[in-house]
Amino acid sequence: MIKTLSITAFLALLPISELRGAIPYAITNGIRWYFAWGFCAAVNALAAPLCWLFLSTFHKLFLRSNRYKLFFTNFVERSRLKLKTGVDKWGAFGIALFVAVPLPVTGAWTGTLGAWVLGIRKPATMLAVIAGVAAAGAIVTAVVVLGIQTFSFFVK
Repeated sequence: MIKTLSITAFLALLPISELRGAIPYAITNGIRWYFAWGFCAAVNALAAPLCWLFLSTFHKLFLRSNRYKLFFTNFVERSRLKLKTGVDKWGAFGIALFVAVPLPVTGAWTGTLGAWVLGIRKPATMLAVIAGVAAAGAIVTAVVVLGIQTFSFFVK
């Protein structure tokens, strides 16, 4: 059980798999769906503060480099200006919707990165990512449970 939970936690924190890998792994290895959803969502939500800490710390260090400063001002500031109207309209709610869609590249890591690049405040980002992770976890859990039940219906 501890091995399964450890692998599940690792998958939930990994930017590639996140909930889409952790929840199916947990459920198919005997963890009840409600515990798998709660555990995976809680662990995956930890990605937001980890990502924010990483971004803010390394950003300050990298700003000492002229190449990074040039890249940041050219790419990131231009992106912020280009997307300003959408961010003003949707803000953190848009981040929550983005994270809630359980598709590749739409998880907690990417949502936090996008919020940081777009200049959304940290508390709003954390709440949006938590809400999005909970919704994405519910969707993935439902798909896995229904898929297993459908498969067992046809294979008896």
